[in-house]
Amino acid sequence: MSGLELIAAVLGVIAVWLTVKQNPWCWPIGLVMVTLYGWFFYEVKLYSGMLLQATYALLQLYGWWQWTRPERVEDARQVSRLARPQILAGLAVGLLLSMALGAAMAHWTDAALPWLDATLTGFSLVAQVWMAQKRVQCWPLWLVVDVVYVGQYLHQQLYFTAGLFVVLTVIAVRGWLEWRRDPALGNA
Repeated sequence: MSGLELIAAVLGVIAVWLTVKQNPWCWPIGLVMVTLYGWFFYEVKLYSGMLLQATYALLQLYGWWQWTRPERVEDARQVSRLARPQILAGLAVGLLLSMALGAAMAHWTDAALPWLDATLTGFSLVAQVWMAQKRVQCWPLWLVVDVVYVGQYLHQQLYFTAGLFVVLTVIAVRGWLEWRRDPALGNA
């Protein structure tokens, strides 16, 4: 455990809570958090996680742009649902990313838990894109990913980060409930 891990975990809770509340400040706070976690994951040899944080940094900018670009609040991106084919396509992309990254990490690095870390990375990217697009389905995907992350981080004795993902799991439940009741969805 380190101070860097603790600060990143606290920022992560704040950023995700602000996401649930659809507050665009979730994105710049998230940007700081993923930068800190990128550095931390490099130190503990979770290279897929480190690459995920670098990609998250770009997605934080994308999300901030998606949520704040219109001149009028009424034109801002609204919570919406994905159709079944879009869900299946997104999950297929997550699986392909997981397999490719897992193979690369297993063969060319000394990564800790290369396959599990890569799988979580692949599906986290899908969930993050869906979140940036305000797709309600991001939350159940985050629930699954977050629960598995808790186990991974406990296994590696990264207790602050495991604790963060316990809190993120609870927040994901809250996010799913709140976004499902969003007026933009009509009857949830």
